[in-house]
Amino acid sequence: MNKQVSGLSLFSRLRFVLVNPRFPDAVKEDEAIAFASGALDVLQNARIVGSVEEALQGCNFAAAVSARLREFSPPVVSPRELAGQLAHDVGLNGALLFGNERFGLPNEVVQKCNALLNIPANPDYSSLNLSQAVQVLAYECRMTELEVQGGPMQTSGDARAPGEVGFHGQSASVAEIESMFAHLEQALVAINFLNPDNPKKLMPRLKRMFSRAQLETEEVNILRGIARQILEPKQAKAGKNEQGEG
Repeated sequence: MNKQVSGLSLFSRLRFVLVNPRFPDAVKEDEAIAFASGALDVLQNARIVGSVEEALQGCNFAAAVSARLREFSPPVVSPRELAGQLAHDVGLNGALLFGNERFGLPNEVVQKCNALLNIPANPDYSSLNLSQAVQVLAYECRMTELEVQGGPMQTSGDARAPGEVGFHGQSASVAEIESMFAHLEQALVAINFLNPDNPKKLMPRLKRMFSRAQLETEEVNILRGIARQILEPKQAKAGKNEQGEG
């Protein structure tokens, strides 16, 4: 139970309910408190009930989590599919049902559910322990929640998604980027890196490369400054040559 609590803390809207735990006051056990470090609020707000029916009171959607597919079961869904359904349908008050480590969920409980949730693990090693399964599902729910909110894909503190930066400047406009490419092209021609008579695919490749960067206005200005520094000495030299010839 203790590691499951830490897993549930990933997702802001999950609540923890225990059905007939081995210890009647399990949430106050020293081991549970120790392992729930950083997620004590989840443990303290947990409910202890006597039956699955009691645990599901107020829920209008339930998904049974199992590595074992059943002959008679509700529709099988993946964690990502379920997370999307729960996040987008605001009318759903959903529950994820986990069995114990040794026996899993009995068939009669699975058959009460709206979906059978199966984590697509390696079929040769398909059985995850309970805490791993909880963390996988809590993670999928959390990531989908962030996507629906439309905010940056980050959890808390300094934890950020790969590629995300701490400060976001103003995004460059299409016109600014196009002007930058024209300026950059002039500079590349000036240093003989780009042959205007045989440009091949250099500029389209550069555009594709920079498009992945989601350029900001300040970044465009930096690139234009580099192009300007390349061009000014070339233009000054060309001017002197013209004066000399005149």
